[in-house]
Amino acid sequence: MYKMLAIGFSAGGIPLAKRILKALPTDYPLPVAIVAHLPSGSESHLAVMLGQDISLPVSMVKDKEAILAGHVYIAPPDYHLLIEGRDTPKFALSVDAPVSSVRPSINVLFESAAEAFESGLIAVLLSGANSDGAEGMVYVKQLGGLVIVQDPDESEFSTMPNAVIRRVDVDYIVSMDEIISLLLSVHEAP
Repeated sequence: MYKMLAIGFSAGGIPLAKRILKALPTDYPLPVAIVAHLPSGSESHLAVMLGQDISLPVSMVKDKEAILAGHVYIAPPDYHLLIEGRDTPKFALSVDAPVSSVRPSINVLFESAAEAFESGLIAVLLSGANSDGAEGMVYVKQLGGLVIVQDPDESEFSTMPNAVIRRVDVDYIVSMDEIISLLLSVHEAP
């Protein structure tokens, strides 16, 4: 049984993430954690942009915030987003050094979520122009999580999906429509 959906993206990923979120129903059973590469030192409007016209609540993560099903959580700019604890996981924010030259880092979210949820994690990597996320996906796969990557041929920036494909025995390399179908099948599972 899945317990969290984690999504990472960089260049070209905002409209893709929006498309996924619009497809998720109001009673979607998983919390959704999102890391996007955002410029540091400025206020982010990503939560507002992604939250328009979708049925799930969307907010920027606050440190030590409880994780609720059916809620979308966005990593704030210039903070790594982590999951802490196994019995009652919570979000944590960190100003540790950049990982893969970025903060927030997709690797940090994927690795900490894999540790907290193991086979209960679904990790999705979308368009991006660097290799952030590849290391995290290795860890997700090692701990039994489901690894989904956007088809690089469909991606505006294929560097990120290709980096994962080179490192991990990916469960699904699929189009956006297929990613949405997979995520909805989690909702429809008994």
